[in-house]
Amino acid sequence: MIRVVLAEDQGMVRGALASLLGLEPDIEVVGEAADGEEAVAVVLKQRPDIALLDIEMPLLDGIGAASRIAVEVPACRVMILTTFGRPGYLRNAMEAGAVAFLVKDSPARELASAIRRVHAGERVIDPGLAAAALSAGPNPLSARERDVLAAAADGSTIGDIARKLHLSEGTVRNYLSSAIQKTHARNRIAAVQRAQTQGWL
Repeated sequence: MIRVVLAEDQGMVRGALASLLGLEPDIEVVGEAADGEEAVAVVLKQRPDIALLDIEMPLLDGIGAASRIAVEVPACRVMILTTFGRPGYLRNAMEAGAVAFLVKDSPARELASAIRRVHAGERVIDPGLAAAALSAGPNPLSARERDVLAAAADGSTIGDIARKLHLSEGTVRNYLSSAIQKTHARNRIAAVQRAQTQGWL
């Protein structure tokens, strides 16, 4: 029997997934969670074979939960299930220790099949997403450029960002200018949007 913990913040979706997986003769859902923190706690308690995590969850997202599970319960294999088929998310998930990345609009039978394949030691990645991730290439932003763009995401002024990151205003302008150039954006708002879409922040 393959023991699975399921983490999904939308109760109806979580219930539907649990019911569908419950129909499989060799898969047992041994725990459920509504957020990333709860997911880590349930995995620590149940020690399942597989943790199936949504990427967008409150308190701790699926990528954050995946990296914690990889360290705290290394025998548990993490699968990410998401509505957001963004190339950068795939890269971040793999770096966090996930071994599978599937989009939610896949047929239910594919999910059960993917769980069996992951349990057998395979990596399973949505083919369309894998192709998009390869064509997107690596993250072009430096760590500091990411910090500055992330700080700009809420509309903060240059002065606000400088104070928050303990940098001079000139340095902030230089990092923003470089990030705008690297993301091929018109301005910093467009640069933030493109970096978020690609999963570079």
